[in-house]
Amino acid sequence: MNYKRVLSIAGSDPSGGAGIQADLKTISACGCYAATAITAIVDENTVGVFGVHPVPIEFVKGQIKSVLDDIGADAVKIGMLHSSELIRAVKDTLSPYNISNIVLDPVMVATSGDKLLQDEAIETLKNELIPKVSVITPNVPEAEILSGRKISKQADLPLVVKDLSCNGTVSVLLKAGHLTEDELVDVFYNAETDEIIELHSQRVSTKNTHGTGCTFSSAVASFLAQQLPLNDAVRSAKDYINRAIVVGGDYEIGKGHGPVHHFHQFWK
Repeated sequence: MNYKRVLSIAGSDPSGGAGIQADLKTISACGCYAATAITAIVDENTVGVFGVHPVPIEFVKGQIKSVLDDIGADAVKIGMLHSSELIRAVKDTLSPYNISNIVLDPVMVATSGDKLLQDEAIETLKNELIPKVSVITPNVPEAEILSGRKISKQADLPLVVKDLSCNGTVSVLLKAGHLTEDELVDVFYNAETDEIIELHSQRVSTKNTHGTGCTFSSAVASFLAQQLPLNDAVRSAKDYINRAIVVGGDYEIGKGHGPVHHFHQFWK
């Protein structure tokens, strides 16, 4: 028997709710084998980010190569890449492996509001890495930065996803959580079929939203690794993260934004 394999390239979160730790939990919960390449050691908890210690770029490249040369990957999820040099290194290291399912969560700001991406790296992300991936999963603030558009209402989302698609070559999952409507309607542009679909859910009143972006993008990568069609993979990931938020809202952990419940389908 063979596992479906997902490699996460991201920073760590010692509090366990976001980053590599959230990716490991999500990929496992969604039925895949999780491997990792750590880009930075982050000092954070549910309250905030207190420091970022970058892993040397050659060592990041070594982790990626070690995993892919030995285990391989059916999908790759990319999270926190804090500098232009690291973005280029990850892009160049992945290139020879021709992995068809690469999901990029363009992490710029933590749930606490702390910045996780250097300003000068934004253009590198936009111009050099995004055109090389399969799917990007920005939230509203990230989409505003990447597109240069102000997003103030739900009707803005379909316009922005096309703007971010690199002329229809990259699929875009734009998450609506930062808007204010009672119903959340994430918007997905499928670059394979040139269609836009809406993903509906009710807004959950909870402070436990730490790591939602990491979790959602890792779920998309996991379902793509299992060879689900793109729309089905995104819908399955939406169902997973919505349920993780709902169940996670019943728990109290930490003094700030707690995590979602990654293993909600196994225990409560």
